[in-house]
Amino acid sequence: MSVTASSDAVPATEVLAEARAVGASQRGRLRTPVDIEVVIPAYNESARLPETLRQSVAYLDRQPWRSRLVVVDNGSVDETAADARITAAGTDKVGVTVIGCSRAGKGAAVRRGLLTSTSPLVGFFDADLATPLETLEPTFEALRAGADAVIASRHADGSSFVIPQPLRRRLGGDMFRLLTRKLVPGVADTQCGFKFFRREVVQTAIARVRTTGFAFDVELLAQVQLSGGKIVELPVAWTDAAGSTFHPVRDGLASFRAVFDLRGSVK
Repeated sequence: MSVTASSDAVPATEVLAEARAVGASQRGRLRTPVDIEVVIPAYNESARLPETLRQSVAYLDRQPWRSRLVVVDNGSVDETAADARITAAGTDKVGVTVIGCSRAGKGAAVRRGLLTSTSPLVGFFDADLATPLETLEPTFEALRAGADAVIASRHADGSSFVIPQPLRRRLGGDMFRLLTRKLVPGVADTQCGFKFFRREVVQTAIARVRTTGFAFDVELLAQVQLSGGKIVELPVAWTDAAGSTFHPVRDGLASFRAVFDLRGSVK
């Protein structure tokens, strides 16, 4: 799959260079493996990130697996990184690591976190905890049972909305899903911010992903499928949270444009 350049696309040469650089650094001082590593992309999240980390640490501390939270500070201009480090200093069993990503865009932050992992299972969820933390248990089990990717879904059978999105966001989401059906067949919800993978599968797929904006998830899942990966959707009770950085007009138009570019490049 090749991608036509768009406003939020990373040139292929830069993607390959980053993947090689990360691979080289993994021979040095990168994070030691745990059973599952959770990446949290964060841009100006100082208001809610500390509580998200406290809840996540408390939940993971009760699990039998070894785990780590990795906050990727995506160029925040508030106290996101400092607050994350304060929370990290108070943890014991569950590690909290803070790393940076200078390239703008959630996709760039997620890529940085996933590419720098050495753990067998790795994924990401949003700082708003819209998807319940308890979703990690069936996710872990499904990955251990052979799934290559496990994603939360707001539109699979059995899912529900505790607090739905505003009508304009829902209508935009419906149109977006129609556009992505060809790109990621059989997947009802590409955009829910909770996705986990077997590390070797996602690092192979992400090396071919160039989108860094809100269409990043679509291209990543498409690359997993194109490589023969099995994607499992888990229905969830999802809660819309205030404070999203998604702008319906600016980001919505960019996302639709990126998906049109992807549709034209699928072979």
